[in-house]
Amino acid sequence: MTAFDERADAAFERLLRGHASADRMMYAASALGDHGLLWLMLAAVQAGRRRKGNWRRPLLRAAAGLGAESALVNGPVKWIFRRSRPIHDGPRPLHLRQPRTSSFPSGHATAAFFAAALLSEDDPLAPLYYALAVVVAASRLHVKIHHASDVVGGVLIGIALGEIVRRAVPLETRRPPRIEEAASGIDGPNGSG
Repeated sequence: MTAFDERADAAFERLLRGHASADRMMYAASALGDHGLLWLMLAAVQAGRRRKGNWRRPLLRAAAGLGAESALVNGPVKWIFRRSRPIHDGPRPLHLRQPRTSSFPSGHATAAFFAAALLSEDDPLAPLYYALAVVVAASRLHVKIHHASDVVGGVLIGIALGEIVRRAVPLETRRPPRIEEAASGIDGPNGSG
């Protein structure tokens, strides 16, 4: 794992760090990912786009889910691992909030992929949500707040938690079939029989 982390860090150092535009984009992505801010804003925008349909359930699912995901990952999960963060020598090109929790897993990466999984359901902008999730997750490696393996772990946990919540709290609630529909095999009004 150390070799993977070192190779990834060296690639970011060689290709991106120290380039003003890359630094601005990655530091901004990292800041927007703080406290799930970007994902809550996107959930609100999505609710506005869905205002004629069912917008409350997806918005509440995203907001409550992000809160629960953050409490779980930044609490017991990070407490179990207690991994130290990468050492950053010298000044940073831009301001960055310094977290005090364990490095593994990346909470930004977890929240990003968790939110992308929820927001992408039944939304044509799904590729955009995942593209933003990749940038936010990669930003944590770029700014040297996380090791690459912290980010990969966060991505995998976020995807898994997102899938669990999608299954546990579907966007559309399906009514159970009426007794006579179930007995005769007739589908209900939504084909949900």
